[in-house]
Amino acid sequence: MEYSKLVAVTGLPGLYELINSKSDGAVVRSLDDNSTKFASSRIHNFSHLESIEVFTTGDNVNLVDIFHAMEEGGDSLPDAKENAAVKKYFEKVYPDLDFERVYPSDLKKMVKWFESLKKNNIEIKLSEPVEEEEPEEVLVEDEPEQKTAKKAKAATSPATKKEVKTKEEKKPAKKTSSKKEEDKKEKPAKKTAAKKKK
Repeated sequence: MEYSKLVAVTGLPGLYELINSKSDGAVVRSLDDNSTKFASSRIHNFSHLESIEVFTTGDNVNLVDIFHAMEEGGDSLPDAKENAAVKKYFEKVYPDLDFERVYPSDLKKMVKWFESLKKNNIEIKLSEPVEEEEPEEVLVEDEPEQKTAKKAKAATSPATKKEVKTKEEKKPAKKTSSKKEEDKKEKPAKKTAAKKKK
């Protein structure tokens, strides 16, 4: 199980492994009892452990930094039910925490989550960021093609217009109409001539 797949779900105690996310929620597995359940996004919010930050007297730090300090502290974890003991523990392990903005309930959660991670032998580390390809290389390759395409369009478009004009000029539109008029004139003349002969 990887640390990057772990989430905290509002309204549900403990930590969960994200198995499958859906448009209306997610399928999660509890680290405590291994039970699998569907958590609806209408009722619950999901927070990836990797994205959780903690207030300090300086800049915010990632939750991983707190867990690492707890590992290095070596002291036994306090009873999560005792607020005073939990606060004393964190004052020793990570004294830079902003205890005015990090509430006792948050400190308790961190103790419980840390216990759960250790119980399940999960390595506490952030996933490596995926290297993104540089878009400049793609642009450099595409630019000559785009310019060539534009030049090709520019070269063909005037010629095409001339061809269209030439074709339109060659069209015998007037001749067709005059032929039809001549045909109309000739036909009645033939009929009258035929009637006279009878």
